[in-house]
Amino acid sequence: MAMKSVIVATSDNSVFSTIRSALRSEFQIVQAQDLLRCQQLFRSRYRELTFIDLALLNEGGQSTGLRGHCRRVFTEMRKLYPTAGLIAMAPQKSIRHAVSAVKAGADNFITYPLNIEEIRNVVESYFEERIQSTEMNYFRDPFWGKEALEVVRTNSPSMKAVFDKIRSVAPTKTTVLLTGETGTGKSMIAGLIHAHSNRQNSQLTSVHCGAIPDTLLESELFGHEKGAFTGAIRRKLGKFEIAHKGTLFLDEIATISAAAQIKLLKVLQDQTFQRVGGEETIETDVRVVAATNVDLWQMTSDGNFRKDLYYRLNVFPIEIPPLTERLNDIPLLVQSFLKRLNKFYAKQIEDVHPLVMEAFNRYSWPGNIRELENLIERSYILEKSHTLTPETFPADLFTPNPQIAQVHFNATRTLAEVRRIGIENIERQYLKELLLHNKGRIDKSAENAGISTRQLHKLMCKYAIRKEEFK
Repeated sequence: MAMKSVIVATSDNSVFSTIRSALRSEFQIVQAQDLLRCQQLFRSRYRELTFIDLALLNEGGQSTGLRGHCRRVFTEMRKLYPTAGLIAMAPQKSIRHAVSAVKAGADNFITYPLNIEEIRNVVESYFEERIQSTEMNYFRDPFWGKEALEVVRTNSPSMKAVFDKIRSVAPTKTTVLLTGETGTGKSMIAGLIHAHSNRQNSQLTSVHCGAIPDTLLESELFGHEKGAFTGAIRRKLGKFEIAHKGTLFLDEIATISAAAQIKLLKVLQDQTFQRVGGEETIETDVRVVAATNVDLWQMTSDGNFRKDLYYRLNVFPIEIPPLTERLNDIPLLVQSFLKRLNKFYAKQIEDVHPLVMEAFNRYSWPGNIRELENLIERSYILEKSHTLTPETFPADLFTPNPQIAQVHFNATRTLAEVRRIGIENIERQYLKELLLHNKGRIDKSAENAGISTRQLHKLMCKYAIRKEEFK
């Protein structure tokens, strides 16, 4: 099982040691000596369990009373991570305070002196109840289809918000614009929207706009007549015609040419188009879902994308968060990938080594979910045991503080290419260090760099760097 993270909030080191002994090496356990540190650790990332000594809560509860203070603290924690477990700790003589803490929002309590078996029982009961509750909630929800149940499992508030938006927009005909970094799962989201729409029995047609040359993209989207251009030896139906009554997913929409933008605007406005080289006006009933990994609004400001088309596409925007903003979903994603791989191969690998999970939580994930999936598959192929071990992953995954990436001096490259690659590596690392130093503040970072905020935005877009990663 993937390693779970636990906070033990207590000033008593012996309590921390006892809980650490009880949970063995299956959990990553950190100690918080006071309530403030506990809250800081809790906010930093998803933690499956938090043990809280009520003495720490009692210190700040003189005005509202312990129960009122517990309710306030627990409510704040629940808002951030609704599924995180909260276990209160109190002496046997204060058991009524522990019961009050449960009424105020804790999942359970344990009493001092701590008993290792009791700790284990409370933890096991919590996870069993959580699994049952989660499964029942999914199966009770009639909206998600059976195939989507595993996909929509998440511990991330930002992804819960994404799925809530899908629930709202999927049954409509509204055009959706998916934004987010490369590899965040935009095509999967497009599939969810289609599968839960009124068009689910019709076709989902996908076009990767960035992979098709400009000269052929219009033909791909709108079709062409025989003889429309050299090589057009017969009529071809375009994707808008093929996807009639269904959904058309336009990936990398920012890459389409100015001419294609005009024709796309027309079909979105009028639901009509003409094949390349044709005069017949064809009507189509297509629901469009578009996706991009760049800032389309910035492209309109730079004159590289039509504003009227942007407004037509951006009717219902959904931003997909990068993997670094949903690290608490990594265990779920890993289990899903392993389940799929086990179906196709003779192996039965169920677990991931704790050191690997620690490395996953430290890694920056420039390739997001796609990179995680590729790493898991590579390790799966190499692994000879029933657990994915560090030896089957790239060594640089375990480097704690990687330095500026080195340029590999390939003799087949020109000096200009080597210089360009070197400059890009330095710029990328410099921007990350700059934003980290300024906690993601664009104005301060631009001032320190001696450039305008506009220039900084362009560089961040170029290297797919998000300011939210550094706040």
